[in-house]
Amino acid sequence: MDTLTRDALTVLQPGFTGTTAPDWLLRRLGEGLASVGLFGRNIASDEQLSALTARLRAEREDVLVAIDEEGGDVTRLEVRTGSSFPGNLALGAVDDTELTRAVAGELGRRLAACGVNLNWAPSADVNSDPGNPVIGVRSFGADPALVARHTAAYVEGMQAAGVATCAKHFPGHGDTSVDSHHDLPRVDVDLATLEARELVPFRAAVAAGTKAVMSAHILLPALDPRLPATLSPAALHGLLRAPVGKGGLGFDGLIVTDGMEMRAVADNYGIERGSVMAVAAGADAICVGGGLADEETVLRLRDALVRAVRDGELSEERLADAAGRVRGLASWAVGAGAGSRVVPAPEVGLAAARRALRVTPASGYAPFDGPVYVAAFTPLANIAVGDETPWGVGAELERLLPGTTSGTYGRDTASADTVLRAAGERRIVAVVRDVHRHGWMAAALSALLGARPDTVVVEMGLNQALPVGALHIATHGAARVCGVAAAEVIAGVRVASA
Repeated sequence: MDTLTRDALTVLQPGFTGTTAPDWLLRRLGEGLASVGLFGRNIASDEQLSALTARLRAEREDVLVAIDEEGGDVTRLEVRTGSSFPGNLALGAVDDTELTRAVAGELGRRLAACGVNLNWAPSADVNSDPGNPVIGVRSFGADPALVARHTAAYVEGMQAAGVATCAKHFPGHGDTSVDSHHDLPRVDVDLATLEARELVPFRAAVAAGTKAVMSAHILLPALDPRLPATLSPAALHGLLRAPVGKGGLGFDGLIVTDGMEMRAVADNYGIERGSVMAVAAGADAICVGGGLADEETVLRLRDALVRAVRDGELSEERLADAAGRVRGLASWAVGAGAGSRVVPAPEVGLAAARRALRVTPASGYAPFDGPVYVAAFTPLANIAVGDETPWGVGAELERLLPGTTSGTYGRDTASADTVLRAAGERRIVAVVRDVHRHGWMAAALSALLGARPDTVVVEMGLNQALPVGALHIATHGAARVCGVAAAEVIAGVRVASA
């Protein structure tokens, strides 16, 4: 196969379906493909994942095996059980960078043990818009300095385990009211605001040595009035790559795109043209496979890149440079994986989740000693989180308080009367997620509290609404360990500090 075609394959980071590597994927690895992206659909257990990555490496020793494993609400390793690690907002709420470094290190150690060497994380977004439909608890918080110090700690902790980090979503997805999975978000701030807010954590990530940065499919007119950041030379070459002395971030590592099948790009440019534009703008790796995961997609993108070079739309040198950066990170990962400096700490995730709880009132609460009824008010999950992953406190309370049962209520089924009938004489635990963003949820909760003011409320999303209920517990995320920590307080197993 000629060099141009090999380079075109090298810059792709495709996904696939199934829990074993399909023949087409193994064949393309032999032809130059250098990266593979894994999602929840590819993972059944640590043992199965280890066997899968070993099979990939049997075909190509230095293959980059990437995953979208943020911990917290966005988990692929534990997509069917919920994560053993709290997400960014919980870590930001504790605000102990050593804890963040330890959590990232343990998560990285587990990824490395399964053969994963590139993590599309952490989110370095400053969640300045509390109504943000896609970032929220995935961010460390709304303060740029706090997000910056925890982003740096996360990068250092995970890369100490031999897993490359990929700070995202550059230049910042936190001030958006639109999810780029569905449409093109627009951030109307001036360059001074961008510099003082969005870019602060990305500068910290670069200074901490992050091996990769992921671009966002967002339009920032002050930076580029026409093209979203993923396709913008001004954003990627002119800002992310430009030297610090010239106003840039001076980043020399791998630039990865967000998923090219996301509608912000796919609907406006198509994935073939979008991929060509992204590489021309300065991206080195094309992420595709969250929704498109087949050989046809890989070949379409490969051929589009080759054709663009031959037609003069993309320079051969730019494609070769991008492919070289992919191979460079793959070479780093081979050596880094053998040199982990992380001491195993399997309980650090639960310990962090316990520390992240904020309980109101902090004292005077009498724990439940009998069965309760758990009413989970459940909004539609965004695509990044997905709807496969269980969340809440019901399962753990059923274990701690035998006889406890649970019910799930959505926009069309949430009513105080329905919950009261199901609860009977039992005390009620109402579980909500971003109640400030969902009018139907706030109304149902208010009516329930009017009828049963002794209800305990657990907020497992962004904690923006005023605390209500006889006891209010903010977990700062919906990871499994966050639910465990909240259930412990409700049942009196542990007492959380305010």
